[in-house]
Amino acid sequence: MAIVGILQQMLGGDPSDDEGDPAILDGALAAFLDFGIKRTSMNEVAKRSGVSPATLYRRYSSKNAVVQAVGLREAVRFVEAVDARIDRSAPVEEQVTEGFVAFATTLANNRLLRRLLTTEPDVVLPFLTTNAGPLLAVGRAYLAADLRVMQQSGGLPEYDADYVAEILARLALSLALTPDGLIPIDDDAAARDFARAHIGALVRVAPISVE
Repeated sequence: MAIVGILQQMLGGDPSDDEGDPAILDGALAAFLDFGIKRTSMNEVAKRSGVSPATLYRRYSSKNAVVQAVGLREAVRFVEAVDARIDRSAPVEEQVTEGFVAFATTLANNRLLRRLLTTEPDVVLPFLTTNAGPLLAVGRAYLAADLRVMQQSGGLPEYDADYVAEILARLALSLALTPDGLIPIDDDAAARDFARAHIGALVRVAPISVE
C-alpha cells in the first residue's frame, strides 16, 4: 500500500519494515493506553511484550522509536479499517458517504488518540497543529488518489482533486482535534445524512434519484 511508505517517511520509520515487531507493538500500545506515553518506560514495554529489555533495545533503540512504530501501525490500521468498510463497486455517492461515515466512526473509536488528546495533549498536539503539514500531506495524497479513481470512472467531474482533498483532510484534522460540535462523528445515521448533504456536494457527486 503506497500510504504505508508515506506514513513511514512522515514518522521516521524504517521503509524496509512494514510490520515492526507485533508482540512489542502490542505491548507498547497496551502500556500507552494504561499509563500514557510519558509514564511508560522501556522496561514496562519489555514486560508487556514478554521480551527482555536487551531484546527490546536491539529491536528499537529508544522509546521514541517505539512510539513512532506504534503510531505508524495505528495509522495504517486506521486506513485499512476505513478502506474495508467501503464497497468500491458501489455508486460513487455511496462510496463518498460510507467513506465519511467509516472515517468518522473509526476516528471516534480510536482509543489511543482519544486518550492522548485528553491526558497528554502536549505529546500529540504538535503533530496535529503547528507541525501538521506532513500529516495533511498524507491525508491529501490518500484522498486525492481516491477522488481521481472516481473521476476516471466517470462518477465525478474533472477538477483538481488535490484542492478538494486538502479541504477534506483539514476537516478530518479538525474533527480529530475537536470532536464536539454539530458535525456528527459518533452516530452512523447522522454522519450518513451529513455526508449526503455536504460532503457529496463538496466533491460534486450527483445525488442518486429515488423513484
